[in-house]
Amino acid sequence: MNAGRRQPSGGGRKRPATGRPASSPKRSQGTARPPKAKIVPTRSARKRIGVDRSQAAGRTGRPGAEKPKRDGKGLGGEQVEGRQAVRELLVAGRRRVHELWLSADLAGDEGVADISDLARAGRVPVAHVAKSKLETRARSEAPQGVIAFAAELPEANLDDLVRGRRGRRPFLVAVDGVTDPGNLGAILRSCDGAGVDGVLIPRHRAVHVTPTVAKAAAGAVEHVPIALVGGLPATLTRLRDAEIWVVGLDDAADRSLFDLGDLATEGICLVLGAEGAGLSRLVRERCDAVVSIPMCGRIGSHNVSAAAALATYEVARHRV
Repeated sequence: MNAGRRQPSGGGRKRPATGRPASSPKRSQGTARPPKAKIVPTRSARKRIGVDRSQAAGRTGRPGAEKPKRDGKGLGGEQVEGRQAVRELLVAGRRRVHELWLSADLAGDEGVADISDLARAGRVPVAHVAKSKLETRARSEAPQGVIAFAAELPEANLDDLVRGRRGRRPFLVAVDGVTDPGNLGAILRSCDGAGVDGVLIPRHRAVHVTPTVAKAAAGAVEHVPIALVGGLPATLTRLRDAEIWVVGLDDAADRSLFDLGDLATEGICLVLGAEGAGLSRLVRERCDAVVSIPMCGRIGSHNVSAAAALATYEVARHRV
């Protein structure tokens, strides 16, 4: 990685410990990196504050200037399958649940008794249907005798995610073209556990919240804010303009995830690449830093959902 990112033009926050004093002037691009330095972002010609947008090709202005266009492809999530996913749907109460189907052969089963109680407490109609009918309607491999029909998941507002929670910098995760629903569900589950503030998913050419995603997430879709973005490269540029560090994960990177150091306590967005293809060229170009997860065995890389678990918890470890 190049070691010459510009400092804020004045009045900005201090930079994380990346091997140079926060008050020092611009470092020339040829200055050698100190030994054992923490992550120094790759982009050498950026300003963190007061960026000249007239010279930033492809930028869309300040965060919030662009409203997402409704094109009929929302987050999804109208059909939720599996006991844990349905239980969290009812507990969270974020959206209306129209009806709950229970397999008729589960009548009196203690494993679904609490789900029935939650549904009745929320005045959700409960129907006991034939097992064959329920499995015909199911879209996941193992619905566990439970299907709920609900309103679509609400999309999170990108501006709210950029602002972060009161008293802490935003912690975001972006997925670059992940198409496997099991992977996305596992990513969302890790994000919930690691305290991620929001997940960014491209509106096109990426899986949204299908029944398999909701089941694999074990209810995390009800708790992790998810924003659909029109174009991930442009969105990452907006995050950078909002003083959020963009860190991509790539198994070919020569810097380690464990070198993030104080950068993890700043506003940060981890970017996960698609299965097989990894980060796209445009997304990679908009990352401040690209890091890899050290591999000590014979296998060269992790599955994207496993990488998400490791990376999110590494950031969470610094932010506790």
